[in-house]
Amino acid sequence: TIASAKGNLKSNVKFGVEPEKIVSPEDYQSDFHQYWERAKKELAAVDPQFKMTLVDSLSTGTKNMYVVEMRSLGNVQVKGWYAVPKKPGKYPAILHVQGYSSFLKPEWMYGGDDMISFGLNIRGHGFSKLDIDPWPTHPYIADHIHDKEMYIYRGAYMDCRRALDFLCTRPEVDTTKLVVEGGSQGGALSAATAALNPERIKLCLPHVPFLSDFKDYFALVNWPGNEVKNYLEKNYISWDQAFYTLSYIDIKNLAHLIKCPVFMAIGLMDDVCPPHINFAFYNQVKTRKEYLVYPFSGHGVPNEYHKLKYDWIKKNLGIDK
Repeated sequence: TIASAKGNLKSNVKFGVEPEKIVSPEDYQSDFHQYWERAKKELAAVDPQFKMTLVDSLSTGTKNMYVVEMRSLGNVQVKGWYAVPKKPGKYPAILHVQGYSSFLKPEWMYGGDDMISFGLNIRGHGFSKLDIDPWPTHPYIADHIHDKEMYIYRGAYMDCRRALDFLCTRPEVDTTKLVVEGGSQGGALSAATAALNPERIKLCLPHVPFLSDFKDYFALVNWPGNEVKNYLEKNYISWDQAFYTLSYIDIKNLAHLIKCPVFMAIGLMDDVCPPHINFAFYNQVKTRKEYLVYPFSGHGVPNEYHKLKYDWIKKNLGIDK
């Protein structure tokens, strides 16, 4: 802040120096891998009850649009948008996952007709609130934070796995070319999906990823840290207990399970999901990876990124012809 005779002039400047050297050690629990294997088995025991409904008003171009309903962990209903090229054939498929509190809509999905796109609304988001909707009473991120077995993101990560189950049942999907992408919470969901489904996901594209390096995260940001703090105090839950649960969800702890190439984009001016937590995850990824920094972007990326990501997907799937 610079003082002058006419008042104060304030300017924010952020810079990064060798972000690949940011060290935030993994802190997962001794039963971490068993925890997620158990979640997968619980999901497998749930009848998915896949249901597709054509949306005529959104199927006027070169793709048909469907609403997909399915049952996920805990028999929770979740829904998504499924866009399929009308021309017969087998196509790569992109799983789009959404940001915190948002409603993922068809206009956010890939619009071309050379790939299938599936826009998932995880539990408690968009039109997937039939069975779970914590928002009216408390922050989503705090839902069952005292109980690792019931914590909402355990179910949300399994919702993404169920979406892959759906894609793998479809004859028009080339299951050797499945991609996951999203920003903020969607960045975390992308990372978790790639980590917990390494045999399926071929490319992972998180941008400005959330749900990483929680101890540092809550020390760095105001929101949603203030909401979580208030919730913990109101419900007599300690930070130690919360961090214990969050260690199972933290994408920096899941990163070592990712087997596919990763392309991460961040905003250097991001004060919601700061670069520190982005790289806490990224630097634990052991596969081929690359990142892109937008120096003047905050919690978001420029529109140009979205063309870039689809070009990157096509190049790495070998369909950029």
